[in-house]
Amino acid sequence: MTTSAPGVELTAPLSDRYATVLTPEALDFIVKLQRAFNGRRKELLAARVTRQTRLDAGEKPDFLPETAEIRNAEWQVSPLPQDLLDRRVEITGPVDRKMIINALNSGAKVFMADFEDSTTPTWDNLLDGHINLRDAVRRTITFEDSKTGKSYKLIDNPAVLFVRARGWHLDEAHILVDGEPVSGSIFDFGLYVFHNAKELLARHTGPYFYLPKLESHLEARLWNDAFVLAETLLDIPQGSIKATVLIETILATFEMDEILYELRDHSAGLNCGRWDYIFSFIKKFAGDKTLLFPDRGQVTMATHFMRSYSKLAIKTCHRRGVSAMGGMSAFIPIKSDPIANERALAQVRIDKEREATDGHDGTWVAHPGLVPVALAVFDRIMPQPNQIDKQLPDLKITAADLLKVPEGTLTDAGLRLNVAVGLGYLEAWLRGIGCVPLFNLMEDAATAEISRAQLWQWVHHHAHLEDGRRVTAELVDQVITEELALAEIRIDAARFESYKHAAFLMRELVKAPHFQDFLTVPAYARVLASEIFISIR
Repeated sequence: MTTSAPGVELTAPLSDRYATVLTPEALDFIVKLQRAFNGRRKELLAARVTRQTRLDAGEKPDFLPETAEIRNAEWQVSPLPQDLLDRRVEITGPVDRKMIINALNSGAKVFMADFEDSTTPTWDNLLDGHINLRDAVRRTITFEDSKTGKSYKLIDNPAVLFVRARGWHLDEAHILVDGEPVSGSIFDFGLYVFHNAKELLARHTGPYFYLPKLESHLEARLWNDAFVLAETLLDIPQGSIKATVLIETILATFEMDEILYELRDHSAGLNCGRWDYIFSFIKKFAGDKTLLFPDRGQVTMATHFMRSYSKLAIKTCHRRGVSAMGGMSAFIPIKSDPIANERALAQVRIDKEREATDGHDGTWVAHPGLVPVALAVFDRIMPQPNQIDKQLPDLKITAADLLKVPEGTLTDAGLRLNVAVGLGYLEAWLRGIGCVPLFNLMEDAATAEISRAQLWQWVHHHAHLEDGRRVTAELVDQVITEELALAEIRIDAARFESYKHAAFLMRELVKAPHFQDFLTVPAYARVLASEIFISIR
């Protein structure tokens, strides 16, 4: 469907409901951003490929000599807005209507509405999400649950709203500009900021964002330039937009100062995106056949490389006068087993106590039931709004600290869990559900990425399980077949078809001779094909 705007084409239907958010004016705003920045985006993505080639050849990352002056100089980011001084507990989740209300009402200080790792980017999910956020910003959002008859609405003092846009690597294939898909980042950011920036500022808050998957300060510079242009086009004060960058790639860890510097007028700090960080470590060193990670459950924040990166984030942020946010606890309450539930809560408390004691200014949870648990820990250890004044001048973190591979074992149970999580998550994602509870953990794309990355690494690096068996593509294929057989027993035929699609994709990812950067890229192609099929039936 071609629009009236020259060079712009929609490849999906635009219902009357969706036309209320994807208005001609909003689309024009997105197109301006796309034309201004897509060329640089593609150059930066090409630079990722070039860097990966060097890593595959044996290069190891280090702090950049050309930006040493920025690291050594004394400077700080712009002062934080009042409503971002206390972020002790943040909750995250997808952009569906009920979830938004429950998260904003959860008692957390911040809710991050997620268009990235916990949302499948179907056309309906995206535009429904923007409608939901528009209503949430204006406090008019309500929900009637037809199954339970329960009504939902916002409390008087809901959490501060952040939005996570998709990463620079993801396209939005439903809109073509000059024959190319719009950047998913630009679409998510542009549509939200266009409709809500002025309303948020009028309510004494602001357009706040989380930025995922950055690999360099130049990618942060691109975001900053997009913010500046958006503020100019919308006629709002420069610096109104604030963004927290997720440090969830091993390369970004070496450029934290530089990333804050690039965003210094728009920065709200850094966050330790622990699950994607583990995935990134495996991915970036996929060419190193001597590198093997143990079972995912053994790679905790207590391991040397993870603790080092967490402390470096604290030191860097506090030196620059901004918040250092801790990572996600993926545990969810286990209502059916009080003993197992208490064990899980104990693990959450230990995790949050470590973060608060080290100096983090807040943390993430994935379920409203964990908000009081995390709050209690931070309230006890951090009675003040934040710990930015906790400086760590004597902390020395080296490249060797950040690159130390964790020790541990590779087990049959770990292999089977990776298969089960990878299949279970992919199956849900292909059906349009980007966040799913599995084995008493809330799984999103990041944890699924770890699962399939470990399987690929174990196969291609000729790993052996602790029982002596070598991990081969045939062994993984056998376990996938066994997991499919279990799924066929417990689910209906329609869902089993989705499982078979997930299994096919999983096998392709594991057997591929070169590591596929993101599982969501080939999965998105399958979702698009499914949307086309549904639209023509």
